[in-house]
Amino acid sequence: MLLPKFDFYEPLNMEEACQVMSGLGSRAKLLAGGTDLIVNMKRGTLSPGHVVSLSRINDLKGVTFTKGRIRIGACVTAAELCESEEIKTLFRALQQGASDLGSPLIRNLATIAGNLVSARPAADLPPPLMAYDAKVVLMKESGEREIPLEDFFTGPGETMIEPDEIVKEILVEKPRDCSGAGYIKLGVRKALEISLVNVAAFVSLDDPDGAIQSARVVLGAVAPTPMRAHSAEKVLLGEKPGEALFVRAGEAAAEDSKPIDDFRAGAEYRRAMVQVLTRRTLDLALNEARSR
Repeated sequence: MLLPKFDFYEPLNMEEACQVMSGLGSRAKLLAGGTDLIVNMKRGTLSPGHVVSLSRINDLKGVTFTKGRIRIGACVTAAELCESEEIKTLFRALQQGASDLGSPLIRNLATIAGNLVSARPAADLPPPLMAYDAKVVLMKESGEREIPLEDFFTGPGETMIEPDEIVKEILVEKPRDCSGAGYIKLGVRKALEISLVNVAAFVSLDDPDGAIQSARVVLGAVAPTPMRAHSAEKVLLGEKPGEALFVRAGEAAAEDSKPIDDFRAGAEYRRAMVQVLTRRTLDLALNEARSR
């Protein structure tokens, strides 16, 4: 199927891109990897009059450390997340989420910002990023703002981003010693699969054999947006980690979840899997925390 006609823009830096978006706003769509936009344009579900490519903007590329936190450019691809030594070493759960995304062909194109802005309830990258307490930096002609990722999603396919804003980067604090994270995706296939349920967990310990100082449990595909399981986190705080505790946390996470019945799975099955996957991701997080 042929693409509809549109005006094409290819700014060289963020200042140019913000100027273009300031003038076009909701009449334009941003193009990064194109794994969603191009498909939807060919299907006819989207027909923007203007497309703004971000491919030539170097400021949106690369994974770097700055001031004790890692900066991931908006146009970093899922494949680059998988291959980054910094991500492998410090953010293993994020690397796992990236490796579970789509297929090798899609991972070579799909960008981290695109995966976030699409705001799909079952997306692979939001849960591990939320578990690491990531922030999203948005930029427009009048300035920048930084938003916690957990506040970024407002509904299926909906975010806080304004029509003239561009995702510039994602920022994640370097994990402290005795902390770790895990991510597990449940699906029927090993590739090109939409999650039935996905769970990410982060724990930080007082010391390798100590109590849980902080915890985040994030659920995907069981609510309109990726969500924190706050009840599960309360179960964990201040407690010595172990199987019985993680079972209780899994039960609490299942109670927090808001799954639906659809053609891929039933709500009760999803709720049961939240309980199982929460326990398993907490095991992964604990093992990593004790090895640091």
